[in-house]
Amino acid sequence: MQIRLQIQRSDPASGETRLQLYELEARREATLLDCLEQIKDELDGTLAFRRSCREGICGSCAVRIDGRTALACRTPAAELVAGGRIPIIAPIGNLPVVRDLVVEMEPMWQKMRAVEPFLRPTSEAPGDGRETVVSPARLEAVRKEALCINCGACVSECDAMTVSPEFLGPHALAKAWRLVGDPREQENAPRLKRLSGEHGIWECTRCYLCNERCPKGVDPRDAIAKLGAEAFAAGVTRDRGARHARWFVTSARTTGWLRESELVVKTLGIAVSVTKIPLALRLYRRGKAPLPLPRHKASELQPARELRRIVAGQDRRGALGIVQSERILERIELVRAPEPEEEL
Repeated sequence: MQIRLQIQRSDPASGETRLQLYELEARREATLLDCLEQIKDELDGTLAFRRSCREGICGSCAVRIDGRTALACRTPAAELVAGGRIPIIAPIGNLPVVRDLVVEMEPMWQKMRAVEPFLRPTSEAPGDGRETVVSPARLEAVRKEALCINCGACVSECDAMTVSPEFLGPHALAKAWRLVGDPREQENAPRLKRLSGEHGIWECTRCYLCNERCPKGVDPRDAIAKLGAEAFAAGVTRDRGARHARWFVTSARTTGWLRESELVVKTLGIAVSVTKIPLALRLYRRGKAPLPLPRHKASELQPARELRRIVAGQDRRGALGIVQSERILERIELVRAPEPEEEL
């Protein structure tokens, strides 16, 4: 089949960036990575890209395809050019470009090192000299996060990192949950306190793009949610982001809806909120900010409170409730409609 690709080329010396069109003939089962290799072998030996395993395991070949990050080795070329499309292949985002499709991964490794990606077990080892054995059931909470191949797809898609490069990001925080959720890590409060600070857990904007783009189903946003839940359970709630989330829960529990007029005070504190009074007055004059009093209570609030009481009685504090939800969703996804009978 005939393949046409536009590839973003960059010159590290001049800093020039341009799109270059390549046309080639490839077999129908070819992947995007096959096409890149054919271009380099037959058309342009100067094209730079990374690859290693060719099996979706190493994560080296991650690129952006028409703005969506994916592994080149797992992307069928036929789908890319269907209907005469000419896709644009570019390097992944939020990392410095070295050349063409190659990016500098060191900023991602720095953030991973910042979360101290190693266990600090405090439990005593078995007296017979064997290693500590943990059952698969106890490691279920970190099963997804252990699948990470460090491809950088989640980093590439993270809008929060685009706006705030200091944000630890979905990759590092997913690695952090892999350790916090490990039953061998028994002193989590100090780690959670560091992760809840500036540019940590609560800087995530919950866009879920990292979940959508992850090629291994790690679901980094879910890992960040688990860290936040564990921080709450450990009493680490002084960060503004934590106070913001806590007010959502309190407001919903007491009146059944989010009282936005009180949200700023509960999140930023009284001193900072005073400086926002001119903005609040402008919003009120334009009908975009209700008065905080009298408080409006949602109708039929009792069923919601009863549901909260039942859940609280089940003692699924911290990340346990999120892990349980993941299991339920996986079971739902396994349900498939019966296949239609074949016509004879």
